[in-house]
Amino acid sequence: MPPVGEVAAAEARSGMVLGGGAAAAAVGGGDDAVVMQVAGAEGQDSVITINCPDQAGLGCDLCRTILEFGLRITRGDVSTDGQWCFVVFWVVPRTPSIKVRWANLKNRLMSMCPSNYPMTFYPEITQPGPSQFYLLKLFSADRKGLLHDVTHILSELELIIHRVKVSTTPDGRVIDLFFITDGMELLHTKERQEETCSMLIATLGPSISCEILLAEGFQQGFSSLPPTISEELFRLELADGDNCSRSICAEMKRMQKATINFDNTLSPAHTLLQINCADQKGLLYDILRTMKDCSIQVTYGRFWSDKKGFREVDLFIKQADGKKIIDPEKQDVLSSRLRSEMLHPLRVMIVNRGPDVELLVANPVELSGKGRPRVFYDATFALKALGICIFSAEIGRQAASERQWEVYRFLLDDSSEFPLSNSLVNRNRIVDRVRKTLLGCYN
Repeated sequence: MPPVGEVAAAEARSGMVLGGGAAAAAVGGGDDAVVMQVAGAEGQDSVITINCPDQAGLGCDLCRTILEFGLRITRGDVSTDGQWCFVVFWVVPRTPSIKVRWANLKNRLMSMCPSNYPMTFYPEITQPGPSQFYLLKLFSADRKGLLHDVTHILSELELIIHRVKVSTTPDGRVIDLFFITDGMELLHTKERQEETCSMLIATLGPSISCEILLAEGFQQGFSSLPPTISEELFRLELADGDNCSRSICAEMKRMQKATINFDNTLSPAHTLLQINCADQKGLLYDILRTMKDCSIQVTYGRFWSDKKGFREVDLFIKQADGKKIIDPEKQDVLSSRLRSEMLHPLRVMIVNRGPDVELLVANPVELSGKGRPRVFYDATFALKALGICIFSAEIGRQAASERQWEVYRFLLDDSSEFPLSNSLVNRNRIVDRVRKTLLGCYN
């Protein structure tokens, strides 16, 4: 770690508690790289402490996994010397209905920690290889909310959806094809496959049939949106009034109060990046994945939320070459990228697809190729809450604005209860509900 004198002013200003390897080991307690203190009552924070060798982008990867398990990070402290890191997250489930498998979360976080441990202290930690893809085939009678119910079960089982193809036959039957990976890396076993099918049948009813196959040669599908729709969906800057209802715009205006400041006077080795913005689902993940994609190293960090729903973030950062970010142009580029990722981490719009109505949801893909967790889950949850049936659905990827995007396409059923074809109000209600659910306003 740098000398105490170098960070003393930072500690006094931001209230950070920074620790090196020895201090971190004392906090960790025992030999585990990940230690959890699960809350004893609903509404209380659980504490996750991670004490392990560091690697580029580790904070982003940890936040993605925590988001994937349906948890919200209320505050956190990060400290690293570039070789060893010490991270503490205070987390709560986003809703009481989320049943967190804490032991499984710990195992997932442990598997993400770099493998250069002294084996006498960490014999159980192994670095995971590439995940195997599987095809889940599900046949069932159609009903409202079916797709989300299936997605909810797969999420509880830690099965990650990478591609889906859903279609409805003329006789009212649904054929769901899910290309998935297993967070527990056990889907190759007969017991894990039987557990998956048994839970689906027990929850959805005996009328469904389920089959799991190895998806050899799986490749991520690619969407092909019309140029005019693609340009509107993926453009870099979004105006307040574009394609949104009044309630959405009010939420966006609140989010656009974000402030981003750079301070190079506090530390001789680091730039202090201070962010104040409206809190929302996955905010810390969005900030850290931007740092990761821009090759910015975070040495110290602290983040917390106030009672008014705003998040304050202090990050001591430097460039990949170890230098501070002093150039105003580089500061402007990073600030613009952060603002875009915080204000518009997801894009939502409704378009006409021939005589039908299609909901589009898009989010940027990390440079590592990983997509955002729980987008499909949240979108189907919002549609189920509105009572809208999904005729077909698919996930693909598309290159636009010099990056890759994950695109979720839902072909919606038009009904007398919720007409869509000629109802701008109902279309705005859908965009409103889906967007707010994705941002954590509805759960």
